[in-house]
Amino acid sequence: MNLSRISRLLHILGLLQAGPGYNVDALARECGVSRRTIFRDLDTLRQAGVPVGFDAEQQRYKAGGATFLPPTNFTSEEALSLIVLCHELGDHGRLPFYGPARSAALKLESSLPSGLREKLRDMTGAIEIKLQPNNSLQNHAPIYQQLVDAVAGRCCVRIAYDSLTEWKEIRTKLCPYRMLFSRRSWYVIGRSSLHRATRTFNVGRVRTIEPLEETYKIPRGFSVDRYLRKAWHLIASGRDQKVVVRFQKMVAQNVAEVSWHKTQQIKWNADGSLDFTVVVSGLDEISWWILGYGDQAEVLQPQALRDIVSQRARRMLQRYDNPS
Repeated sequence: MNLSRISRLLHILGLLQAGPGYNVDALARECGVSRRTIFRDLDTLRQAGVPVGFDAEQQRYKAGGATFLPPTNFTSEEALSLIVLCHELGDHGRLPFYGPARSAALKLESSLPSGLREKLRDMTGAIEIKLQPNNSLQNHAPIYQQLVDAVAGRCCVRIAYDSLTEWKEIRTKLCPYRMLFSRRSWYVIGRSSLHRATRTFNVGRVRTIEPLEETYKIPRGFSVDRYLRKAWHLIASGRDQKVVVRFQKMVAQNVAEVSWHKTQQIKWNADGSLDFTVVVSGLDEISWWILGYGDQAEVLQPQALRDIVSQRARRMLQRYDNPS
């Protein structure tokens, strides 16, 4: 059962629990599906134990008995946290495809007692969450939803993908294991038939997707953490290496107060500088982070990373010394 059908079943359940009931035509209009689909959905709800009854006199269906989506007695702190978080995630595409979270927050807010609603409005006005810029993934909602459905149903898909590493559009059969949102975009992690290995694909670069009948099993013991190993971000591009970076006093506190990586260790020096130690799988990703601190960061080890940063810094200097 895919997520769109689960969502529709919950919507039907909510309709049947409220008001005088609905006939099949009204349910079909509300859900944007055919009468035949509604009859199948009603049977599914009955099989799940929901007491869906039919009022022959009014020609309407109702869900009698216990309430399946009951109101919850939230504390002000619980309600505040949910409403603020859902507003921030879903508003203006801050987290792509989470617009429904904002709708849920509005419904939750409207269902609260008036006194608590007023208190929450005062409190939410004092809170704002700034999320870093992300890929809006405009027009990719259908692709995202098909990938989520494929992961949920363990079904393979065939994708056309604009690859930045192969510098061309590739086509591959994908067994999607997990969806991952990291920093600025959604990614799908799964086994690629073209690469004969587990790979990470940016949803924003998936050009087309075709669901396949073929199913798959996720390898026993697979997890995103195991797959990424000790990558600085998303790409475990080499063997694990110990990296030591010295940050000058101007930026040392900024570096120290953030948890950048699960292996990091810090040591303060007498002059106010900071030695930052981490073990990473591959050096490319962390090199860009180090360069972002300019002359306030120096790689102490390994030599290979010193060379990478040095080469890029020289090329940067040449570009500024010889403007086009």
